[in-house]
Amino acid sequence: MKILYAVQGTGNGHLSRAMDIVPCLKRRADVDVLVSGIQADLELPFPVKYRMHGLSFIFGKRGGVDLWKTFMSSTVRRLIREVNALPVEEYDLVINDFEPISAWACNTRDKTCIGLSHQAAAMDALAPKPKEQDVLGKLIMRYYAPATANYGFHFKRYSERTFTPVIRQQVRQLEVADHGHYTVYLPAYDDARLLKHLMRFSDIRWEVFSKHNKAPFKIRNISVQPIANEGFIRSMATSVGVLCGAGFETPAEALHLKKKLLVIPMKNQYEQHLNAAALEEMGIQVIKNLKPKHDAIIEGWLNGKQIVPVEYPDCTQEIIDNLLQKHLSKALV
Repeated sequence: MKILYAVQGTGNGHLSRAMDIVPCLKRRADVDVLVSGIQADLELPFPVKYRMHGLSFIFGKRGGVDLWKTFMSSTVRRLIREVNALPVEEYDLVINDFEPISAWACNTRDKTCIGLSHQAAAMDALAPKPKEQDVLGKLIMRYYAPATANYGFHFKRYSERTFTPVIRQQVRQLEVADHGHYTVYLPAYDDARLLKHLMRFSDIRWEVFSKHNKAPFKIRNISVQPIANEGFIRSMATSVGVLCGAGFETPAEALHLKKKLLVIPMKNQYEQHLNAAALEEMGIQVIKNLKPKHDAIIEGWLNGKQIVPVEYPDCTQEIIDNLLQKHLSKALV
């Protein structure tokens, strides 16, 4: 039995989830891994057979996705070439975490492709939605990585096809403490812009993890260091709270670690606005940006002690086993 597990490499969240899902798959089958995308910082602890350019969203420096750079980084010709070159017919089943190359390779060859992603859960009809409509964002979410059947992970279970987050073992095994600092991960802001905003809160000790700087430095009450998996999760585990984008894995891990959470959804990133709507419904503080007009909200969050309780059991193997039992026999017919 041979499975292709294809994962989106834009950002670090999909790869974080893969760290737990791939070992679960390997207990049941021969597994090859595909990663496409150019914006991730994590190294996976297992071999990756296929590395492709794919379709990556490029982070900007003003709090959002840089649509022009995103478009220029992904030519249609290269995309078609990668889709045509991927031998999906060699696999009994393709499992896809919002990865476009394998999804479209399966789609164009009438091959079963099972979507197992956060995006599938965020787009579920029963999941919370933002008030603002984003027609383009919806279209991208719907057609970016089409699948035969979709299952997903979300902050809560909204339907039978939605599961609670995969919290990787590295995070589950952390020793949680309070060392008095706040952990910051806002990759859509450049360092200068972020420091300017955070310095307004001079009595707070900030630990910033940056995609825009390769060398650590410290200025006043703020330390800045490049993204490093172990350093980042250790900082989260020993923080008072976490200030981050409205992605999925980082907020989910912060909630699991029982940390205060404040999120800022990226501009031009519909998935993050879906996440923000779900988090806000749960009682998490959400702001649109770091402009001074939101300082009072940030101050209230810093001074508050509210932690939203969640229960995220370790049931990844059970999810994988059920999915394989349901779909593998159909794929082999």
